[in-house]
Amino acid sequence: MFQTTTEPTTATETATPQPVSADEAAAQRRALVQSLKPLVVDAGIPMAAYYVLTRGCGMSTMAALAWSGVVPLVRTVWGIAKERKVNGLAAVMLVLNVAGVLLSMVAGDVRLMLAKDSAGTGVFGLVVLAAAFAGRPLMSAGLKPFATKGVPAKEAAWERLSEGSARFRRLERRFSAIWGGALLIEAVARVVGAYTLSPDVMAWLGNVLFGVAFVAAMVVGGGAAADPMEKLVEQEAAA
Repeated sequence: MFQTTTEPTTATETATPQPVSADEAAAQRRALVQSLKPLVVDAGIPMAAYYVLTRGCGMSTMAALAWSGVVPLVRTVWGIAKERKVNGLAAVMLVLNVAGVLLSMVAGDVRLMLAKDSAGTGVFGLVVLAAAFAGRPLMSAGLKPFATKGVPAKEAAWERLSEGSARFRRLERRFSAIWGGALLIEAVARVVGAYTLSPDVMAWLGNVLFGVAFVAAMVVGGGAAADPMEKLVEQEAAA
């Protein structure tokens, strides 16, 4: 009778993923909320406040922009005074609000009003591009929570890579440059359309242009930078 032999299984082959305890899951959720807080406070609240004040309360554009800029202003001043550094995302939102207030004073024909809609994305795109080339990628603040998923080991890995990995820093700058470029192109296209197409067409085409730019930045930025960055974070956390 033939006797079959079985090779001993290794620890890797028999290992099964350990379930995450309730305490660990709660800690991950708290960490994710904590990492998302700057994105919500610096960008989400000002934008939400603007729409609530204009569409919900009937406030003028200038007044709504001024009031919605209070949080970014406080955050920027606090960062400079307390931490001796500029809060990048809050500063960008503050610049956008100031630009919006100044542009709201401009009166003109309907084409100028349509062209003004590109000011926000144009200024934002320029600031993001300039910061990326200066080595201070602003879009990393929005990407980090989704790449680390609130896992402390991944958050620590992100910080190590951001400080010590030249490849990771290049990917950070690339991600910001892609988003800045997409938004700047959208702004330029909207201005060109405002003065070459009929106002009726631009009334709906402006939103389409923004949607296309947003989706393109997500797809291109994901494949060219975000996905490789997430893999590097996972490898660093595992190591």
